[in-house]
Amino acid sequence: MHERIQQLSPRLANQIAAGEVVERPASVVKELLENSLDAGATRLEVDIDNGGIKRMKVRDNGKGIEREDLPMALARHATSKIHALEDLEAVATLGFRGEALASISSVARLALTSSRDESGKGWQVSAEGRDMQAQLAPAAHPRGTTVDVRDLFFNTPARRKFLRTEKTEFNRVDDTIKRLALSRFDVSISLRHNGKGVHNLRAGSGRVEMERRVAQICGPAFMQNALHIDVERSGLRLWGWVAEPAFSRSQADLQFFYVNGRAIRDKVVSHAVRRAFADVLYHGRHPAFVLYLELDPASVDVNVHPTKHEVRFRDGRLVHDFLFGSLHRALADVRPGQKEETVEEVVAEAAQPTDTGRASGIQVGEFAGQQKMPLSSKPSPANLQQQMNAYGTLHRPYQENSAVAEPVAVGTEPTTSVAGVATLSVADETGSGEEVPPLGFAIAQLHGIYILAQNEQGMIVVDMHAAHERIVYEHMKTAHAAGGIQAQPLLVPVSLAVSQREADCFEERSEVFTSLGFVLQRAGPETLLVRQVPTMLHGAEVEQLVRDVLSDLLGQGDSERIGERINEILGTMACHGSVRANRRLTLPEMNALLRDMERTERSGQCNHGRPTWTQVKLADMDKWFMRGQ
Repeated sequence: MHERIQQLSPRLANQIAAGEVVERPASVVKELLENSLDAGATRLEVDIDNGGIKRMKVRDNGKGIEREDLPMALARHATSKIHALEDLEAVATLGFRGEALASISSVARLALTSSRDESGKGWQVSAEGRDMQAQLAPAAHPRGTTVDVRDLFFNTPARRKFLRTEKTEFNRVDDTIKRLALSRFDVSISLRHNGKGVHNLRAGSGRVEMERRVAQICGPAFMQNALHIDVERSGLRLWGWVAEPAFSRSQADLQFFYVNGRAIRDKVVSHAVRRAFADVLYHGRHPAFVLYLELDPASVDVNVHPTKHEVRFRDGRLVHDFLFGSLHRALADVRPGQKEETVEEVVAEAAQPTDTGRASGIQVGEFAGQQKMPLSSKPSPANLQQQMNAYGTLHRPYQENSAVAEPVAVGTEPTTSVAGVATLSVADETGSGEEVPPLGFAIAQLHGIYILAQNEQGMIVVDMHAAHERIVYEHMKTAHAAGGIQAQPLLVPVSLAVSQREADCFEERSEVFTSLGFVLQRAGPETLLVRQVPTMLHGAEVEQLVRDVLSDLLGQGDSERIGERINEILGTMACHGSVRANRRLTLPEMNALLRDMERTERSGQCNHGRPTWTQVKLADMDKWFMRGQ
């Protein structure tokens, strides 16, 4: 170790900086593509060999670089994107540090060719890691820029040996391309690996073109199960697609989040999304989404990490609450029958059956030699009140043992939509038109567990316990919120030994505990007394709960633990109070349950995240029996 202080050579400084920017071929491709987009490119062509380890070539049709600026482009801290501190405080470009090309050229053989016009004449600057001396020469090139990077880490073998297999490195490059393609729908992107085409994504600005690209990258199944959202409030806008809870993943591999067009990973965002999916996602599963947050560039700091994957919001609480509220409401507002038909066109799944013999009504038993079954089970206006009264018996066993009011029956008008849900018009055997709700009408109960119903699309299968559990749970939450949090004093206060920092935090944020039904008192520098707790949490581990809340307040400024714990208790009560398996239901009872599902928030999943119903389309059943083939 040298004891004297000396300045690093430019070559060594660049190689050290490269360690922050250039981790693997995928990070090189990311930096080059971001430069191309900042240059106004609308077409990007990427060619890689050997997973990018041997060669990476990125070509664009952007503005190009002046001949005099080409050598400067490979110098450290050289950029055309910022000129003063004020520019750095409101960065609107993807790249701005001025280190990417210098870092890449210090650990690889780099050639940059560019032209500013359509004359076909351009200039090329090249450099290799060992000497960093840029060489300038004329070259033929159309308008735009091409960056050719060869032999990554050829002069730093210690770093080269940490690269993975060709397949692994290619997959990382592919993920980078996909992530960037979702940020700019107006740019066409192609990718070739070892001379073979992998992606050819066409540009488009309309909703259909955007959804087509999302389906290409995330898969048709994601698009089929995606909800489109677009919410704007308080200078923030959130738009994009979030998959319904039923389309959850075993890992977080379909989560794309962008802030002002920049792909980021952020704790505030992750926490808000987890909260929004709190009681609709099955344990251990992960949501899938492609979301875009737009806000004033001055309200977010993108200069947090060299790779620019992380950001810092000026008002993190505002952003968190906006994200949570928007997603929470979007998931809650999902009702059966609300799926947009444009999605079906985008994913272009199964073709429509060509059987012209099918009547326009909902029918059962259409096979040759069988007679059509009349819809005798379909409720009419005359017996609708009977259904409503019958449904009350589903709740009654539970309500006799609880303080929750009996829910209002649904569907007083058979020809109107249910809670704003679009209904379907269908003609029955008599030729009279009658509107059919999205979940249709019950026809049978299977094994005392499932309700079979028919709608215009085909057959609906409902898990009656899971569906009723969600309905009761939502009613209990509503009743609990309307009645406020009931609290009770403790006969013997609970003493908690905490740190002085935690005790100070309690005094600063005591209103959080008070609003949730807790009464605490500071009894010493490191002692708190719990004197009152919410009635529903009586008998719970109060000490651990208070400690967890204090930890949340210190770590993230807020806590939802008490609310979550109350919801867990309500969920358990709803589970025990719901219709059990093997209970025989009448058709009016089953139909009334379907109507209540159509108006209940989050009715697609039970409290534990399991699906409550599924649709089997007539076209799929036709395939089972090879109809029309």
